[in-house]
Amino acid sequence: MTVQVVILAAGQGKRMFSDLPKVMHCLAGKPLLEHVIHTALSVSKTPPIIVYGHQGQLVHDALSHYHSKWVEQKEQLGTGHAIQHILSHLSDKDRVLILYGDVPLITQETLHELITATPQDAIGLLTAAVSQPAGYGRIKRNHQQNILSIIEDKDASSEERLINEINSGIYLVPASYLKKWVPLLKKNNSQGEYYLTDMIDLAAKEKVFIHALQVKQEEEIAGVNDRAQLAHLERFYQLKKANALLKQGVTLSDPARIDIRGEIKMGRDVSIDINVILEGQVAIGDGCVIGPNTILRNTVLGKHVEIKSHCVLDGAEVADHCIIGPFARLRPGTQLQQQVHIGNFVEIKNSEIDEKTKVNHLSYVGDSEVGKEVNIGAGVITCNYDGINKHKTTIGDRVQIGSDSTLVAPITLHDDVYVASATTVRHDVPEGALVYNKREECVKKGWTEEHRKNKR
Repeated sequence: MTVQVVILAAGQGKRMFSDLPKVMHCLAGKPLLEHVIHTALSVSKTPPIIVYGHQGQLVHDALSHYHSKWVEQKEQLGTGHAIQHILSHLSDKDRVLILYGDVPLITQETLHELITATPQDAIGLLTAAVSQPAGYGRIKRNHQQNILSIIEDKDASSEERLINEINSGIYLVPASYLKKWVPLLKKNNSQGEYYLTDMIDLAAKEKVFIHALQVKQEEEIAGVNDRAQLAHLERFYQLKKANALLKQGVTLSDPARIDIRGEIKMGRDVSIDINVILEGQVAIGDGCVIGPNTILRNTVLGKHVEIKSHCVLDGAEVADHCIIGPFARLRPGTQLQQQVHIGNFVEIKNSEIDEKTKVNHLSYVGDSEVGKEVNIGAGVITCNYDGINKHKTTIGDRVQIGSDSTLVAPITLHDDVYVASATTVRHDVPEGALVYNKREECVKKGWTEEHRKNKR
């Protein structure tokens, strides 16, 4: 039998107090719904069915690149009402796995266990034993511990509210059962909605076996209804990722102060200081040291790279034994070869810098090709933009560029050129030449005293 995943993602999320649909709020840098789609694609080869509603076009447009089927629920009248919309899309041979767009941390492993442990003609559901069950539906069992029903919190009696086993809302149900029972659901409850949980009552009355699997960590089935719950799941997720890095042998100065928002590859003997953010696709080689308050986004580091504090590397490729920072910014298209030094308050953009070159202070290198063993002094600017187009600067090997110089692109400085301090270079410079601007230095003796007298 095929497992057909259905993701319910039509809700507004009023308690988020946001113009953004609840399922589009981000956890670890990705929308909640995107987390669930990834998990759905990992447990079934069949494209998931996504039921969308509130600001549906925004949700659809943001995530339509995933291979899935979208079904609109224009009016939101509960989970049972949402399932009504997808019945015509189901084959009687399907087993339907129902997930939620605001329950982002359900794992592939737990769902596989639910699928394999639930008999083909039975219903499977995930539950959890929690210390604070308020707000959740309660699992009601008989003396033989068979499930009789699920009582929604708002409809529960004071005795039923003492039950600490809660319903996750995640079910595995044969499609034939859904087609039989969902049309029978009523909305005679405090919310005036069609509860999918009422299906369990119908199943129990027909003596259909209900297999309940308790999750090991309740955060797996925790939904996001407000900002506090989102923040809690963010910290849970990040600590889980940090612990995985520690098990790989990564040194973290404080596991509670690292954020991972993508796919990370780590070498051996990597050390990461506090408040580091890793986003997108990040690869860090053996022996790298990452200083505090640093952001690495879609970046590859070779071996034994040192990133000092307060750096931002975005779309950069850094070879072995480079030193970067503090307070450096490497923008997309930056490629550094081995033993390059990029110093404090330096910005590099769309440039390739060859081995053993130094750009140590307060400089901007953009749209440039820089050779080996070049020294770029403080305050050097490559003027790459004329207001309409970007132009390239080419700097040969062993070039020495004095502080406070400007290179007006397009321009080429050939090998072994010396540029005097405070020089504006507008034309190509031949190999081994010195380039400077003629200036007359004037000194007026006694000027300060005379100037002050005139101001009195």
